[in-house]
Amino acid sequence: MADVIDYKIHGDDMQIVEIELDPSEGVRAEVGAMMYMEEGIQMETGTGGGIFKGLRRMLTGDGFFICTFYNTAPIKRSVAFGAPFPGKIIALDLNQVGGTFICQKDSFLCAANGIDIDIAFTKKIGAGFFGGEGFILQRLSGDGLAFVHAGGTIIRRDLRERECLRVDTGCIVAMAPTVDYDIQFVGGFKNALFGGEGLFLASLTGPGTVYLQSLPLSRLADRIVSSSRSNREESRGIGGIGGSILGGILGGDQKF
Repeated sequence: MADVIDYKIHGDDMQIVEIELDPSEGVRAEVGAMMYMEEGIQMETGTGGGIFKGLRRMLTGDGFFICTFYNTAPIKRSVAFGAPFPGKIIALDLNQVGGTFICQKDSFLCAANGIDIDIAFTKKIGAGFFGGEGFILQRLSGDGLAFVHAGGTIIRRDLRERECLRVDTGCIVAMAPTVDYDIQFVGGFKNALFGGEGLFLASLTGPGTVYLQSLPLSRLADRIVSSSRSNREESRGIGGIGGSILGGILGGDQKF
């Protein structure tokens, strides 16, 4: 059974989750996620279940090692974990969602000691090749709290039986295992080439709960790269053309 932990989520765009541990309780987290820990918290780093467990976790985008933080003090102590990029932290009570939840790879932040973090494979070849997340997702299993992080604003949709929602493939954060995940062609020549949404959309069919993010990390990275490239081009334009003109004026070569 997973440890029963208390928590608080602080902040808005760059959130942290503060976990309060009773004596002997523990919480597992990705390497490098810890922000601070109070006196009496002891950190242990390991594979979380052997070499193959570490290798399986690496396939989901996480590290080979995982850290476990135990409260060795006789009173309650806290440890906090920070989100890796702007967005929101979602608390998943696996007791209330059937004991298992499927998440996008690299979204896991931390969980109560006793929660199992493993890989999940998409069942359909099309979804694996064109679904944005590939064949490998994360499966969180147990009877306690787990925390995942995603970019931008997070919304929750509770899909009814056979209710279908089409979503940008990068905007899926997590979903119940009862949700059927597939891909669909956008349709239409102009939509496919100039619609800006790619060739495929994810098709999610209920019943089950789905969490969606407004700013996938891949989209954020693309905007940063695009902006950086534009700034470099503008700098070269000012330093190149502008510099030549200014040099000509100062040298007396430029005529008006």
